[in-house]
Amino acid sequence: MAIYLEYWVIDNPTERAKLTISLSDIAERAGVSVKTVSGALHGGSARMSDETRQKVKAIAEELGYVTNLAARGVRQGWLPLVGVVSDGLITSPFATEIVRGLDGAARSAGMAVFAVNHSTGQSIGSVLDEVQQFRPRAVAYAAMYHKDVDLPGTLAGAVGVMINCREAAGRVTSLVPDEEGGAREIIRYLLAAGRRRIAFINLPGILAGTLREKGFRAALEEASIEPLGVFPAVRRSVYSDRAPSLVASHVDALLVSGQKPDAILCGNDRVAMEVYAALARAGCRIPDDIAVASFDNQVELASRLDPPLTTMALPHRAMGRLAMEILLAGQPEPPHLRKLPFHLVERASV
Repeated sequence: MAIYLEYWVIDNPTERAKLTISLSDIAERAGVSVKTVSGALHGGSARMSDETRQKVKAIAEELGYVTNLAARGVRQGWLPLVGVVSDGLITSPFATEIVRGLDGAARSAGMAVFAVNHSTGQSIGSVLDEVQQFRPRAVAYAAMYHKDVDLPGTLAGAVGVMINCREAAGRVTSLVPDEEGGAREIIRYLLAAGRRRIAFINLPGILAGTLREKGFRAALEEASIEPLGVFPAVRRSVYSDRAPSLVASHVDALLVSGQKPDAILCGNDRVAMEVYAALARAGCRIPDDIAVASFDNQVELASRLDPPLTTMALPHRAMGRLAMEILLAGQPEPPHLRKLPFHLVERASV
């Protein structure tokens, strides 16, 4: 992990003077205790009215008070930082939404977020050690895609929340997309649009695909409709966007089958893009001949397809925001699994 630090030389006497303003100076001006000032500025345990809190903050701003992070870290045992162990997240197109959720909630609490990547071949323990060097207030573990993560028992207590993944033994609160519920919702949407012959080109070998197939089948069974089938998007047993694709061959086979589909559900927006291409080659119009729906809402892709793609948006920003609330909560809840709902993004493909 590369760390870059910037050192600033302060030559302005006024700016140097700001660094000498203490909590005691603010307390004396405000007529309150140092503990109250610390609570107002740093989120301590002191109880106070909103009026007092705002008064303290106004005086601190007037005096130009600057937090001495090093001293605060020694005093509290932690810095106003939240560390994120990134299991491939940084390279994911959805990282922005999770980070936005984390960062927005962190800023509201006067905190900052930093991430350390968990690379292939590197133990989780060694990555957590790197994160702990910065003395963060709390640590989250965030994954690129929904999966089970087996944290060593000795390390489970060091992670406050799992984001977009679940701790295999259930020892850490985990925030995940409601894959099964999302599949049920999109199928009900297709049914409400009059579609009855629905095929699913899914993502094999991954947890999200398994749960989405379960929701797909349950929603059709609920409506007493037989699915046209569930087909793997790639030739390998575990989905990867670099694996040889089977999408075009599945679409071609469906079009010449005895029951031509009137809707195709896709495991993600990349699969949907391939379905669009296969249908165009066959002279089929979307949605007039066949509707297409998907998961993920990779906006740069879904909004630019012709017609724009109806898809289920992953709750990444909501997961980031809720994760920060859990990490900074005064009284943490017992470990549990929390499923967050997808959001249906209606466009023109249905």
